[in-house]
Amino acid sequence: MTCPEFSIKQALNEAGTDAYLTTGNIHNSDIYYVTHFLASDEFAYLQTAAGAEILLISEMERGRAQIESRISIIKTTQDFGFREKFKEKKDASMAYTDCISELLIAERIKRVAVPYDFPTFYSNCLKEAGFTIVPVKSPFRKMRSRKKPEEIEAIKYAQMAGEKAMEAAIAMIAGAEEKGGILYYKGQPLTGIKVNTVIDHTLLDFGCETEEIIVSCGEDTANCHGTTEGLLRANAPIILDIFPRSKKKRYFADMTRTVIYGEATKELKEMYEAVRTAQEKALAMIRPGVSAANMHNAVCDTFEKLGYDTYKSGSKVGFVHSTGHGVGLDVHELPGVGETEVLLETGNVITIEPGLYYPEIGGIRLEDLVLVTEKGCENLTWLEKKFVL
Repeated sequence: MTCPEFSIKQALNEAGTDAYLTTGNIHNSDIYYVTHFLASDEFAYLQTAAGAEILLISEMERGRAQIESRISIIKTTQDFGFREKFKEKKDASMAYTDCISELLIAERIKRVAVPYDFPTFYSNCLKEAGFTIVPVKSPFRKMRSRKKPEEIEAIKYAQMAGEKAMEAAIAMIAGAEEKGGILYYKGQPLTGIKVNTVIDHTLLDFGCETEEIIVSCGEDTANCHGTTEGLLRANAPIILDIFPRSKKKRYFADMTRTVIYGEATKELKEMYEAVRTAQEKALAMIRPGVSAANMHNAVCDTFEKLGYDTYKSGSKVGFVHSTGHGVGLDVHELPGVGETEVLLETGNVITIEPGLYYPEIGGIRLEDLVLVTEKGCENLTWLEKKFVL
């Protein structure tokens, strides 16, 4: 069965190849996107220039693939004698590559387009078997940048879970008390690890997970991705950056809030307002056809007009990263919202996350998740922005 929305005919024509081949496992977002199938062991997806789509999996996964995958042509490695090849060569990877070779021969394919991250070992073995291998930019990355309704709903769910986790984290910090400049929660010192744990537990309650959570305090906030495992302090900025993924749907969300327990200095208050102003400037520009670079430049210009440094002017402090990024099956995917001249399209889901970072003061970052719509945008982030708790 051919699925027009996953057609890669243009990519194959440009590469002068007969088919597109990719391999992966549970960690490969492209292969999940195109097949709707996941497995812990390596499996392969092949699409021919004629539009035929084939899934090559282990025999034990055949039944599950027939139920879960959107691919109707399913081949197994045992169809090509994997066990016999393994006994002969005593190497699973070589046997697996031989199975791929036989599949390509069966489909009369000689020139094969593969993604840039295609395993070198497979590529070398296929070349030795007489195939021409042409590395190309993954055609699915661009497709993935325009989200379909079911993808948007999955992202919204992950975002809801992230907001619940953020609320729990902020409530813990707000419910603390200060003793000698250190925060205590229910009589015990409040640490970054404890806040991290309440975020993790909340996400799990909603069927979500995350490989990393940023909880940083004080001088650690001056590092964009700095973390604080130990004591959290009063009168110091605390950055909370949560990027959850739905365990069932596999889609990510992303959001950041910066809070402070106690008193904020004049410098920190002004930094917070500058970040919020820059974010609002970018949010107001979002609509189809707008250049991401123009948005990013507007954020930089806003900061510079307010007296803050940006890397555009060569500074290593102040605003030192891009304005945002796409979010989907990966937490960072297309489109990037930085210096590249990409035009926003309906269905893009992007973050807008300006920040300011000064070693002697600390850092402030605010991040919202936004859907580009036909007439503008929909902010998927509902949690209020409140700096001083």
